[in-house]
This record gives sequence, C-alpha cells and structure tokens, in this order.
Amino acid sequence: MTKEEAARLAEETGFSHWGFFKAEGLRFLPEVRDMCSANRCNRYEKCWSCPPGCGTLEESKEKAAKYSWGILLQTTAELEDDYDGETMMEADELQKQRLEAFCTKIAGKEDMLPMGSGSCTICKTCTYPDAPCRFPERMITSMEAYGLVVSDVCQLADTPYYYGPLTITYSSCVLFK
Repeated sequence: MTKEEAARLAEETGFSHWGFFKAEGLRFLPEVRDMCSANRCNRYEKCWSCPPGCGTLEESKEKAAKYSWGILLQTTAELEDDYDGETMMEADELQKQRLEAFCTKIAGKEDMLPMGSGSCTICKTCTYPDAPCRFPERMITSMEAYGLVVSDVCQLADTPYYYGPLTITYSSCVLFK
C-alpha cells in the first residue's frame, strides 16, 4: 500500500480528513491506559478491545513496532448545538463503519494494524472474559487502549484535532509496513 493508494481509499471510503505519519513517532503512554482503568466509558474489563482484554501496553508497543508509517483517518460532523448527542453518536458510528470498510477493502492484501475510535461495538454483548472474541479478524482496538493520545497522533500527522465550534471529530489510524 502506498500513501497515494491509502489517500485514495480514504477519500473513496468517505473520511472527512486524513494525514500520514511515521509510526516511530507514536508514544505509548501508561497514563492513557490508566485513564482506561478509571472506567468512565464503562468498557474497562468488559470487552476484548479494551484493557485488560486487549493486552498490555508492552504488547501494544510490540505490535506497532512492526510498522513504519500510518494514516490518520477522521470523520467530522457539524452539530446543531453543544448538546447534539444524536449527531455525535451518528458521527461515531459512521467513523466505525468507514474504518471497517477501509480495512475490509485491503484485508488480505496488506499487513496492517488498525486502531479505532472508542471500543469495538460489533457485538451487542462481548464474550469477554468467558469466551474468545466472536470476530477477532474484525475487532479493532482503540487508539487510547494502545496508550495513544489522539491529539498527539493528529499533530504527528499534521492534521487538526479540532475543526471549530459546533463540530465533532472522531479519529482512527491504520499502520502499514
């Protein structure tokens, strides 16, 4: 996969914005993982895509170390007001759908490591910890579960994190060799 091919696919898939970065610039921070353990999203210890089910921070670093570059992929939506939860949820779902479509189009052709926005939502109820993941080939662990600060990855990709008042942006990334 070349950067030009990735950009073309990002456009075809419908992402609002994208940018490229060197994977060596990623910082995997224990403080971000510590935020996960505060369980504000109510997913900690509840699914395979979130800590501790997704593995340790060291395992995350090891997975990512195999890749040389990445593409940051974003979906931005305009809000009616600061409390437009419906649009926020729609944009989040659209980001997840776009990322899955992006990855599906290159699955089996390229070695890649996708990192999503938020936890996996493929199944209504995750099998964690009682049984293996039903869809391990489709499950995508979040950037935060990898210990990444999303705004730092945006900066690394020379792509804005914030697009102005009354907007919401969801970010994901995919690493390539």
